[in-house]
Amino acid sequence: MNQGTIVASFGRQFEVLDTDGERWLCVTRGKRIDFACGDKVEFKSTSAGHGVIQKNEARQSLLHRSDAFRQKLLAANVTQILIVVATEPSFSDELISRCLCAAEHQNLKARIVLNKADVTAGLDDARRRLAMFTTLGYELIELSAMQDVSTLAAVLSGETSILVGQSGMGKSTLTNALVPDANAATREISEALDTGKHTTTSTRLYALPGGGALIDSPGLQAFGLAHLTEDDLLAGFCEFAPFLGQCRFRNCKHDAEPGCALLTAVEEGVISARRFSHYRLLHNEIHNAKRLSQGW
Repeated sequence: MNQGTIVASFGRQFEVLDTDGERWLCVTRGKRIDFACGDKVEFKSTSAGHGVIQKNEARQSLLHRSDAFRQKLLAANVTQILIVVATEPSFSDELISRCLCAAEHQNLKARIVLNKADVTAGLDDARRRLAMFTTLGYELIELSAMQDVSTLAAVLSGETSILVGQSGMGKSTLTNALVPDANAATREISEALDTGKHTTTSTRLYALPGGGALIDSPGLQAFGLAHLTEDDLLAGFCEFAPFLGQCRFRNCKHDAEPGCALLTAVEEGVISARRFSHYRLLHNEIHNAKRLSQGW
């Protein structure tokens, strides 16, 4: 039995780097596809360069998104999530809240990367929109992937980081700037394994020159969190912590109940009204997903 790490995933196929540095194109047993980039796995060779994954080792973390009927595994064993936005095109602050909830749920470090900071026309507006996150203590790293990424490289050493964000924010450009010959390596591997058609939609892990690893993922337009419980969701908004358990009613839904500590904090400006609207949207979405999945 061979051991290795999944360094790329595309559909039902996975690229595995074994402990000797050899790369394998692997499939799974039956219809199992519950493996993710970053998983440590055991696999059995079936022919030269090909194999079948048998199982994965226990994960330290699992980043995934879900709705009422399905889930999509993004990456396993990551330690840090880097949420990439840009001065242009416009980004979704709601998606940032979703990513932060996912990070908090898995106890991951989270940083926001503002790319294209050299586009000064949109810089002030981007900073203003991101202020609701930076005031909570989430670090904001401003850079231009086309010019200098040293500020980002400095926080990657020793971490397994994943870049997430909408299409057009510059994740792949960042990857190419941080990983020497990333394009060439991807092309060479894809040609060798006959997976070239998957390269633009795969999630891929790269070893970093200074230690650690970087995972580049396809652009996200949605990030469902149907797998979270209500307590998980509340914990995903770190600014709620001082007010939890302070409501007049023990079963407060934080909707319109009198004596709700969260609503009072919003009214007093202690909690951002925009962030609270994100919480309410996610609360309703998760409730509806559970209702649909259980056939209510």
